[in-house]
Amino acid sequence: MTGLLFRGAVLLDGRRADVRVRGGRITAVGAGLDRAAEEVVDCRGGTLLPGLTDHHLHLHALAAAEHSVPCAPPAVASGEALAAVLGAATTGDDGWVRGTGYDASVAGDLDAAALDRLHAARPVRLQHRSGAMWVVNSAGAAVLDLAGTAHPGVERDAAGWPTGRLWRADDWLRARLGGGRFPDLTGVGARLTRLGITAVTDATPDLDRAAVDALAAARRDGALPQAVHLLGAPLEGGLPAGLSAGPLKLVLADSGLPDLDVLTGRIRSAHAAGRPVAVHVVTREALALLLAALEVTGVRSGDRIEHGALVPRGVLPDLARRGLRVVTQPGFLADRGDDYLRDVPADEHDDLYRAGSLAAAGVPVALSSDAPHGPLDPWGVMAAAVGRRTRSGAVVGAGERLAPAAALVAYLGPADDPGGPPRRVAAGAAADLVLLDGPPAEVLAAPSADRVRAVAVAGRLAWQR
Repeated sequence: MTGLLFRGAVLLDGRRADVRVRGGRITAVGAGLDRAAEEVVDCRGGTLLPGLTDHHLHLHALAAAEHSVPCAPPAVASGEALAAVLGAATTGDDGWVRGTGYDASVAGDLDAAALDRLHAARPVRLQHRSGAMWVVNSAGAAVLDLAGTAHPGVERDAAGWPTGRLWRADDWLRARLGGGRFPDLTGVGARLTRLGITAVTDATPDLDRAAVDALAAARRDGALPQAVHLLGAPLEGGLPAGLSAGPLKLVLADSGLPDLDVLTGRIRSAHAAGRPVAVHVVTREALALLLAALEVTGVRSGDRIEHGALVPRGVLPDLARRGLRVVTQPGFLADRGDDYLRDVPADEHDDLYRAGSLAAAGVPVALSSDAPHGPLDPWGVMAAAVGRRTRSGAVVGAGERLAPAAALVAYLGPADDPGGPPRRVAAGAAADLVLLDGPPAEVLAAPSADRVRAVAVAGRLAWQR
């Protein structure tokens, strides 16, 4: 039996149709298509739409998080609770306890000494929820020989002694812990598929050849069925089959912004190599620096802002004029919005993870997860974009809400055109498809991963409830 026939589907435009798939492509869309030698999926009036694209996540970090100790509030909300989960954790194959999702609201700004008071018996490395920093205890610092390394990411006190904090040092840390071992992506691929995600953009910066080869192997072996677009692909050299290069990821780190000349040099190098840039921008200061740099370098089609966590209203016309796009994560509002309302000045609350005003100003907007640092579930992210509610039920920036259909469309742009025209279920299109268990108005009114009934990736039925 070759191919698939989705019988009795409802498309997003309300049409009822059968959809035939062969050779990885949609070959026919129409009413009453005759069955050929193909597997039939009875849609029973459910919505059939293109597969979703998560335009910003971190694949290897997501896989590693599956084998780590969750240390995030509200599940872990105090120093005592953190000590308990670290003490109960199983030591990894590398001899470490690995924790993720830490926030200072749990037990303050940790360093090695503070982490020792929570757990000193075994080496511990604890990742901040932003993904930008690791903290290790004294046992971990000794294993890593922090005192004897000159890596710039190793924070030191006034006397020159390591504090235990490591800033944006993931590659160095991995090498120190044994080199090119990368976590298995089979579980991540399956999880993405069940959520209806058929393409992803890995936003990890500065990928080395070992990381690229590991991703290519996961694609080749079928562990990762999703199409993979890389922001961290190096400027020099090609990519293995199964991977594509996106804009070059540049990080304007909260912990220390680069000089303007350094930033303009990096942007020019990317543009000269034919690559746009995808710039990590979280603060107002970082956004101002980026716009100043682009005033010097000019904008290349495809240049984009990652996160846009704080975007002043006054810069919206400038973003539109320059042709920039924004890939943002309103899921953070549902996950951490109460913290933002507490910690961010009240007059900046409307600037948090803008969406509606960006779209109204003509700035293309794509939604994404930033998983594992943000919630992966795209349906939950859509609900957050529509409602903008925190865990407590407070609303953050009501004027930034997206209509349900617009939130879905923000997941339907192709990987190389986030925020662009949505892909459609049409003859000739790639057969990456998601079947939901109700008509469009119903499933958009209450987006939920529980409504995903079947997923086809590259024309093959990859999962069915």
